Amino acid sequence: MEKILTTLVQNVKENIPGYIAISVAEIASGESLASDSADTNFDPALACAYNVEIINAKRKAIDILGLKENINDIHFKLDNHIHIVDMSPSGEYFIYLAVDSNRANLALTRTMLKKYKQELNEVL
Repeated sequence: MEKILTTLVQNVKENIPGYIAISVAEIASGESLASDSADTNFDPALACAYNVEIINAKRKAIDILGLKENINDIHFKLDNHIHIVDMSPSGEYFIYLAVDSNRANLALTRTMLKKYKQELNEVL
């Protein structure tokens, strides 16, 4: 799995416009399995730990509303960033990706992430 994670990080880093950071994390613990950042002040592993809280809150809301739905992804548009939390098919892991919103757009970023995460989805 380490090779798959390394390949994912490298592909995203090299090919997604506006790349800032990526991390793949386990939801149960919030622990990052792999991470990388183009900005030394931006810690994607730390962001993952906080995003687990968001995922769990959304899952609780879905449950309380009686919806029989799964989270596929969550995205946040900040002033200068787009942050994407992309869930694995099992719902046990997620990819966190941050890009510069002045150099990237949400549709292209999501499409390219989907392309590069295919092999990872098979093992997670």
